[in-house]
Amino acid sequence: MFGKKRRVVSDIDTLIGENTVITGDIQFAGGLRVDGRISGSIMAAGNKQHSLLVLSEQGVIEGKIKVPYLVINGIVKGPIHSDESLELQPGAKITGDIYYKTIKIHQGAVVEGKMVCHENSQPEKLITYVASAEEQKEKVE
Repeated sequence: MFGKKRRVVSDIDTLIGENTVITGDIQFAGGLRVDGRISGSIMAAGNKQHSLLVLSEQGVIEGKIKVPYLVINGIVKGPIHSDESLELQPGAKITGDIYYKTIKIHQGAVVEGKMVCHENSQPEKLITYVASAEEQKEKVE
């Protein structure tokens, strides 16, 4: 209530239509909606922390995605990096690893890959307990 509120882009500045196929990397700022097919990486340009990518049910992206705010309802084949918020809607089909800060997953979304939260990105500590000779003897008896 009293903290800073982040402004999220809700306006779509650019639309890639359903019958459009793009081969190559895309950098954008603001809002981008993809209804077509992209073979290449999609990244928010520069330090644009308010950029939003919306992938519709008809949309397909084959490549790396690195955008702060994402709403996915189509097919993604490649890793996804979301520094802020990721929403996987019922039609989302992801083949690749997902790195996120916050995530919302609707029933029906499919993910084939690992999911890593940025806030918990520290490696887990592995502790191995080695039983003493006396403890091992007690187990045997």
